[in-house]
Amino acid sequence: MATVNEPDARPLLWAPWRIEYIRSPKGGGCFLCGLGQAPPPDGEDDLVIARGTACFLILNRFPYNSGHLMAAPFRHVADPSRLTPGERSELTDLTFRARELLAKVMRPDGFNLGMNLGAAAGAGLEDHLHQHIVPRWQGDTNFMPVLADTRVVPEALTATAAILRQAWAAMDEPPPAPPPSAPTRR
Repeated sequence: MATVNEPDARPLLWAPWRIEYIRSPKGGGCFLCGLGQAPPPDGEDDLVIARGTACFLILNRFPYNSGHLMAAPFRHVADPSRLTPGERSELTDLTFRARELLAKVMRPDGFNLGMNLGAAAGAGLEDHLHQHIVPRWQGDTNFMPVLADTRVVPEALTATAAILRQAWAAMDEPPPAPPPSAPTRR
């Protein structure tokens, strides 16, 4: 550790995308409410990957790992038992399709799926439930988060979101029809 008169010899890790969060106003409502219901007027900068009828899928702005997604209902609800049957079904479907998407695009070695319900469970947003879909790779927990409380995300979130949106759209497309066979003559 450097003293007041000595320069700090530790290397710097630059994370300029964090400044948006640091400078953003805190409080004043739920960041998930309204995000999934309609695209913003200036494009897809909201990191939403897919919108259903009751729920949506969004790339986590402060991820545990690259590709960390969250499935959430549009409705502001904290307790999963208060979801409608349609919301429960769509939340589950989005979660499993997101896992399939990440398996195809990012090829992780495994996944963490789960909800943090309440502050004691680690919920950073207690009042709007959301399901985490976190891709994991062998060795992805290294010295950075353990010693420096820092995670390394190798790609800009907007670039990851664009790739995932494109792959999600391709998952919805029907497979190409087989070429027509030549007519047989008798």
